[in-house]
Amino acid sequence: MPELTLDRITKHFKNKIAVDNVSLCLKEGIYGFLGANGAGKTTLLRMICGVLKPTAGEIRYDGAEIGRLDGDYRCMLGYLPQDFGYYPDFSARRYLEYLAACKAIPRDLSRDKVQEMLRLTGLEADQRAKIKTFSGGMIRRLGIAQALLNDPEILILDEPTSGLDPKERIRFRNIISSLSKGRIIILSTHIVSDVEFIADKILLMKQGRIESQGAVGEITRDIEGRVWEYLADQEEALRMNDIFAVSNLKNEGEKVRLRIVSDACPREGAVPVHPGLEDVYLYHFEEVSEHVDNLERRAL
Repeated sequence: MPELTLDRITKHFKNKIAVDNVSLCLKEGIYGFLGANGAGKTTLLRMICGVLKPTAGEIRYDGAEIGRLDGDYRCMLGYLPQDFGYYPDFSARRYLEYLAACKAIPRDLSRDKVQEMLRLTGLEADQRAKIKTFSGGMIRRLGIAQALLNDPEILILDEPTSGLDPKERIRFRNIISSLSKGRIIILSTHIVSDVEFIADKILLMKQGRIESQGAVGEITRDIEGRVWEYLADQEEALRMNDIFAVSNLKNEGEKVRLRIVSDACPREGAVPVHPGLEDVYLYHFEEVSEHVDNLERRAL
C-alpha cells in the first residue's frame, strides 16, 4: 500500500509564506483539499509533484525522500494541473500516444493503454477529433486520461472541475471515485460538492496551514451547535445576509428561510440544525466570530 509523508513542509516566496509547517501522512484513498484561492493548495501540490522544492521539511514516498527517488518517483505520479498544456491541432489519440512516449511507456503497451484511457474517460468516439474542437469538459477528461497513462500510484488533481457544467462535474467525480482503489488521490478544489461525496478525508487549508482534517462526518461534528435556521421577513433577511455568514437563503411564501453559520445564536427563535460541509467551509473561511461582533455593534 503506497504511503506519502509530508514532514513539516514549508515554502517561502520572498517575504510570503505560502505553505506553513504542514505535516501529513497519506495512504490509499481520496483526499479532498478545500480552501479559498491563495490558501496554498497549488503550491503544496507542486511540491508533492517535485516541481517545487520546499524551503524546509521533507516529502517521503514509502520512507524515501522523493528527490532521491528522482525518475522512479515521477513514474509513480500522475498530475493534472489547473491549466495543463496540449496541442490543439493534435487528435486526442495522437496526443495521448505522444505523452505515452514521453513517459517511456513501451510501444507494445502504449496503444492498448491509450485506448483504455479513452474508454475510461468517455472519449473513444472522439479520439480522432482535434482537441481544439473539444468542450471544456472533454478537455478536462483528456487531462485525466494523460495523468493516468502510466498507471500512477499517486494521482494529483488541481481544481479539476473548474469551468465545468454540473453534468460534467458529476461525471468527473464518478471517474475519480472509480480510480481510488490502490491509489493515493489528492483533489484540490474550492468547490465543496467536488469532494463532499467521494473524499475519504477532507483537509481544510487556510493561509498555508491545515486548519482542520477528517472524514466529512468528523469535521461537520466539530461545528455542531454553530449552524442555525429561522424565518425572517425580506428586509430582515437582507440585513442579516450583510452581517452573518449565510450558507442558504430560500423564499417560503412571504418569508425567507435563512441558514446561518455563527458561534452564537444569531436571533431569538433561531434553531440549531445539523451542519453540512458547506457550513464547515463558511465557518473556517468567512470569519464567523467577526460577524457576531458586527451584530453586537449594530445592536440587532
